[in-house]
Amino acid sequence: MLDLLITNCTLPDGRKNMSVAVQAGKISEVTEGPIAGAQAKETVDAKSYLLSPHFVDPHFHMDATLSYGLPRVNESGTLLEGIALWGELKPLLKAEDMIERALTYCDWAVARGLLAIRSHVDTSDASMLPVEAMLEVKKRVAGYIDLQLVAFPQDGVLRTKGGMDSLKKALDMGVDVVGGIPHFERTMAQGAESVKLLCEMAAERGKLVDMHCDETDDPLSRHIESLAFETQRLGLQGRVNGSHCTSMHSMDNYYVSKLIPLIAESGVSVIANPLINITLQGRHDTYPKRRGMTRVPELMAAGVNVAFGHDCVMDPWYGMGSADMLEVAHMGLHVAQMTSQKGIKACYDAVTVNAAKVMHLEGYGIEAGCDASFVLLQARDVVEAIRLRGNRLKVFKSGAVIAQTPEVGASINISGRPDTVRFSTFS
Repeated sequence: MLDLLITNCTLPDGRKNMSVAVQAGKISEVTEGPIAGAQAKETVDAKSYLLSPHFVDPHFHMDATLSYGLPRVNESGTLLEGIALWGELKPLLKAEDMIERALTYCDWAVARGLLAIRSHVDTSDASMLPVEAMLEVKKRVAGYIDLQLVAFPQDGVLRTKGGMDSLKKALDMGVDVVGGIPHFERTMAQGAESVKLLCEMAAERGKLVDMHCDETDDPLSRHIESLAFETQRLGLQGRVNGSHCTSMHSMDNYYVSKLIPLIAESGVSVIANPLINITLQGRHDTYPKRRGMTRVPELMAAGVNVAFGHDCVMDPWYGMGSADMLEVAHMGLHVAQMTSQKGIKACYDAVTVNAAKVMHLEGYGIEAGCDASFVLLQARDVVEAIRLRGNRLKVFKSGAVIAQTPEVGASINISGRPDTVRFSTFS
């Protein structure tokens, strides 16, 4: 007797009329058509809708989320005012408030099928309050969200007095990933030095690396080059990610023709944050205005694993957002001009399989042996899912429904017609 059987579903790769069997929290079989003789405690007819692996956000700041307006609003909308505003807010933070805001966000995430998040947590404050709060959140949400924490020295690990010691302490407390922000150090040389030291620390401790790299419009900010070099030098291939990389948007094409192959050769992945990158970058421009997002299609074409992150939701840097990774993919395909069918599907991968690869999630996907954590969307394929921001009909964690939403449609009376005509969005 199976625990769960999902019939007549469409998978992200386009296969239709598929059946997915679940036993003991794992997918036991995926096959086309009915599974002969299968009986289950619960059977779900997917009605040809899309069954997708759950969404993954590989770049977020949960310690700041839902703090919009505290202690004031970012009036200029710039990255630097956001950082300054976060500095004003930090002395006012209380652990219980941070935890409550983060837990609220996690509820939003589950409702939208987002079950894995990599969150950077600020280690610049010697009190370690944000770290303690986010470790508590990680423990509380472990039953339904894989929360991976990055030790993030927001003010610069070398620029901040005791910054390296604080980051090491965060790792000792249980933070998972080594972070950095080399472009915020005092000099380019100090930024490169921070990349070297932090990568060496990660190699020594056996940790993954995820650095904010070159989140600037300055084409001479080239710390992603240093990160790729250190990755190769230390044998960290496949374990390192460069987040943002917005300076690449403004770089000379000749230099980029050297840089992208170097990134691909090093096995460094890249995370773009479409909603935030186009909001914060180009703020010093008149017209034409740069949009700032890194060169997503070119990186993908070179074989680099590229994922999309949400980055911020209602915090000092961004007053919008709702934990919906389909919104992120939707913006990403527009900014990157990836409007072909292939391009749209690649943007869907950027918030699912590519992001899972960045986080090194085990058992991710829809095939036998994978964890039965997936989302049934009210959409016929991944293109329609992004276009309509498909309704999450059911969200499953290890085979159990943890969130669900009724199917939606529209009913309209046509004047002069004898009958009611139903017009369904998904007819």
